[in-house]
Amino acid sequence: MAVEFSEVRGVLRPLCESLDGKSSVHRDNRDEWNGKVRKYLDKRNEMNRQVKDLINEVQTQKAIRDELNLRVRGLKEVRVEHSDHLKDIRTKLRAELTAQEEQGTQESKRDKRPSAGKIRTDMERLEKRYNTGQFLGEKERDYHKKAKQLSEALKEASKREGPGTMRELKDSVRDAERLQEEAHKSVERAVGSAQEAHDLMVELSEEVDRLREKANSAHSSLTRSKREADTMHGRYIVSLRCIHSIRDMMKAMDSREKREEDMGGAGRLEVADLMSKLMAGGTLSTEELMALRRN
Repeated sequence: MAVEFSEVRGVLRPLCESLDGKSSVHRDNRDEWNGKVRKYLDKRNEMNRQVKDLINEVQTQKAIRDELNLRVRGLKEVRVEHSDHLKDIRTKLRAELTAQEEQGTQESKRDKRPSAGKIRTDMERLEKRYNTGQFLGEKERDYHKKAKQLSEALKEASKREGPGTMRELKDSVRDAERLQEEAHKSVERAVGSAQEAHDLMVELSEEVDRLREKANSAHSSLTRSKREADTMHGRYIVSLRCIHSIRDMMKAMDSREKREEDMGGAGRLEVADLMSKLMAGGTLSTEELMALRRN
């Protein structure tokens, strides 16, 4: 039996040493994959956090865009109102011009005096000549005299032509044009702001898709790393169990050999005692005879 145990030990010891080395490799591989698990987990969580923040920003930009679009619609309605008003004023102005032309044609046959509009034009030309230095020195008196004459002529022409309907219409046209232009610029600014918010929303949405793809990739790597880590951990545990089983077997063999050695020594001592008893003329009991027979 001692020879058989020795042979078994010759097989088990190298196997135990080999398994011990493999278990260390499995443990190191497991730890390495666990490190990758943590890395990909952190990466995935960070990507998901960024995605969440960007989605909130997309919603914010969408709300801004929708609000600006409502403002654009309101401003377009205002622009239409100003445009319609401008058309009405221009129509009235053209009608008034036509009426005055007809009246002026008739009156020109009776009255050769210049109209208020003609006098205003002459006054503007005179003022321009004065501002460019064409009335210096003694000529300045001519300017003041001419300006006074034109002013008096304008008063007479204004009284003759009646209330300043034409002037009022022209002023109304200019005011309407200004309001229509301001309304148009307000629409353009609002449209530009709405487009900027929309473009930013689209850009953020594209970034959300890109980050989601990266988060999904990190999650796939995380799943694969966890699977590999679990596999390495399982192999490590199996190796440890095999090592412990082999060591238990060798301990059991050692214990059995020791027990058999102890029992073999006790048997030899018991046989010597029985033989001495017989040689001394003693009588052996049945149990002692059986023990002597076994040995």
